[in-house]
Amino acid sequence: MSFGGPYNPYPPQTGPQNGGPYPPPPPYVPPRPPAPPPPYPYPPHSPFVPPQPQPPTTLMGSLRSLRDAEWLPLRVLLRAGRPRIHGCVWALALFPCTAFVTLPLMAGYVFARSARAQAHRRFPPRGHRRIEDPDVVRVQRVRAWTAAAMSLLLLVMYGKPEDVSQAQEQYMTRLAITPPLLLLSAPVVIAFLFRVASPQAKAQMRPRLRAAGRSALVYVGAVTAVPLLLVAIVLVEDRTSADLDPGFPWMQLALTLPFFWVLFFLAFATGPAVRTGFNSAGVHAALPALLTAVLVWEFALISLVTGGLPPGPPVVQILAVLAGPASVTAVVRWELHRLRTRYGVVLRA
Repeated sequence: MSFGGPYNPYPPQTGPQNGGPYPPPPPYVPPRPPAPPPPYPYPPHSPFVPPQPQPPTTLMGSLRSLRDAEWLPLRVLLRAGRPRIHGCVWALALFPCTAFVTLPLMAGYVFARSARAQAHRRFPPRGHRRIEDPDVVRVQRVRAWTAAAMSLLLLVMYGKPEDVSQAQEQYMTRLAITPPLLLLSAPVVIAFLFRVASPQAKAQMRPRLRAAGRSALVYVGAVTAVPLLLVAIVLVEDRTSADLDPGFPWMQLALTLPFFWVLFFLAFATGPAVRTGFNSAGVHAALPALLTAVLVWEFALISLVTGGLPPGPPVVQILAVLAGPASVTAVVRWELHRLRTRYGVVLRA
């Protein structure tokens, strides 16, 4: 047995050597506190999942969603948040005395929902401005309400009964001619912007121009389809009454359904199409303002040609004809100035 040397199996002693003092103890290290648990209910680094909108649980909530959001399917609307459709609803819908009213209403709702979805997909309702300026929107609203109040005051002070009916006719005429007038005016304004733009801006505007052209063709095609389908329905009805062929009523139904669908499509697409200039507002941020200035002078000229001067003294007549377009032009000029100074939008981009 060996008690030393390189092969000593015993470790060195840590106590005092030869009666000396003990070595100093190691420094005290406090224990590390445990890590806090992850906050409930999301673990660390988990992606945020936004809450999904819940369907309305009442019939009034379902009806309110028709105006504010996407229309609900018919079965969800009838359920009104209940797990199944109540038997009284089916009894009311299929009862012989009410079926001739409820069934067409249900079919019309399905057609209107489909046409509204396609119309808003082609022409987004809130796509008429690339840059939303709250101050500009506020001034535009004030100017519009002021113009309406001044027109009403002018009719009350100087108008006659025939002037009121003439004002109503001019309003309906303006609604009817706005889409074709916009189709003629928008290419002129776009050509002006395209001509003064730089080569880099022109390259960015070309794909947007093609998208706007496709949207305009869709709207023109829908407008053209209405008289064509109506003529086809009349011809098929004449053949049905003359030949008594059992196949013609089904053909007439096959033509009537697209006819009503196109009417619903135009009803929901005309407003957004006019506001967006048939999606041409995305071509240039200044295009909506320029289109507004051009259209308001065109409307003033058309109203002057078709309806003549408004009632009142000569000075009031001249002011009534020029004040509206001039005020709109002033607001447009101020909007273009804000676009240039605040957002860097210039015509010669």
